[in-house]
Amino acid sequence: MPPRADTSQQTQLGLNFAPSEPELDPASARRIWPVSELVAQVRAIVERVYNDVWVEGEISNCRSAPSGHVYFTLKDAEAQLPVVLFRRHALLLRFRPEDGLRVLVRGRVSVFEQRGQMQLVAETLEPVGAGSLQLAFEQLRERLKAEGLFDAERKRPLPAFPRTAAIVTSPTGAVIRDFLHIVARRHSGLNVLLYPAAVQGDSAPAEIESALADLNASGLADLIVLARGGGSLEDLAAFNSERVARAIASSQLPVVSAVGHETDFTIADFVADLRAPTPSAAAELITEAQHNIAEHLAAQAHRLERAARYQLLQARQCLADAGFDRAELRIAAQFLRHAQRLDDLVFRHESAVAAQLRARQTRVAELTAAVLRHDPRRALAQAREHLASLRARLDHAMARAVHAANLHLNALAARLHALSPLAVLERGYALVLSPEGALIRSTTQLAPGNSVTTRLADGDFLSRVESVTRNSPRRSKRSKRPQS
Repeated sequence: MPPRADTSQQTQLGLNFAPSEPELDPASARRIWPVSELVAQVRAIVERVYNDVWVEGEISNCRSAPSGHVYFTLKDAEAQLPVVLFRRHALLLRFRPEDGLRVLVRGRVSVFEQRGQMQLVAETLEPVGAGSLQLAFEQLRERLKAEGLFDAERKRPLPAFPRTAAIVTSPTGAVIRDFLHIVARRHSGLNVLLYPAAVQGDSAPAEIESALADLNASGLADLIVLARGGGSLEDLAAFNSERVARAIASSQLPVVSAVGHETDFTIADFVADLRAPTPSAAAELITEAQHNIAEHLAAQAHRLERAARYQLLQARQCLADAGFDRAELRIAAQFLRHAQRLDDLVFRHESAVAAQLRARQTRVAELTAAVLRHDPRRALAQAREHLASLRARLDHAMARAVHAANLHLNALAARLHALSPLAVLERGYALVLSPEGALIRSTTQLAPGNSVTTRLADGDFLSRVESVTRNSPRRSKRSKRPQS
């Protein structure tokens, strides 16, 4: 018999089993569960037992719904668990969950009834390892500050009217698209030189350092913009590295740091000549002087337009006072009549052109159809199809003829083999030949002491006649067969 279940465990899981009773008929004791009822009861048990748990793992398959809820999978080396973070809790996060981020999640275990899938309903998320990264950030900031890399005296102003601005960022992200859009809107004459570089990962610091060195050596740009979108402290680690900070400090060209969101601060922000809250703000800052001039010109043009309108109104008032109202009305009426006449002519011309165009299109369609009917390519295609059909029939006929010839040849070979003396030898018979090679057909051709050659199916041998025994004439005559 199977061992009895632990009653304490049954009580904990909310399962009520009756004590041992006499066995009942399985058909009468069996309970059939509806799927929804069974899943609902399992969900209730799981939520009661695991209503407040802490789980550590790595985020994968992270996605945000239009409703504001966040869904992702929490995994380790051996298992994974679906997690849902509802909107009211997601708004309280200080960071954005992303794939590859290791977090500590607090919540309750539940079952999503529509899928019958266990999931973790998260309430709070804490990034694992953020404390050590923050400490390293603070230590490096204090050390570089003590060296004077953050001093305002060493920072240079940006050129007011740059001709070319170089941007170091990923060529596939949204940052470069937003940057180019704002530059085109505010200062279309500014050239933008893109230097592709990794802005996240282990290779990012070296690529950014190389980009700064190359741009300084080329002399193609008037300033450099380091740009990247927002992210966690791990995502911005490249801009918190010492080698990037020293590369910015040694740059001969002014450097604008536009890393992350407005609330993100990196070591690059403190070392750069100017910090922009976002990459879009960097585009606005480097085009500010040109944009201000454009706005000033627009304002002056607006003032000039208003002054011209005022002068025109004044002139009209003077003409009205001088009695030129009726003449103006006559001129205006005549102008409107001519305008209406012009519109009518335009409509008639457009109608005539459209009719001619339709007629020409119809004629072209008829000629095209006629050409297609007599197109030699069509006849050539039909001839090729007919030739292919004849070739297939010829190949089929030749194959049948070759097959029939092979059958006939095999039949003749079989008949020839049946009539061959060698075939007789294969059935166990032998040929006796004289030393001269003549076939010995009778004992009268032999005498004691003669040498004969006996040929078998697989060879021959030499023998000597010791004695000769002849059959009686009657027996010999009866056994003798007619010669053909």
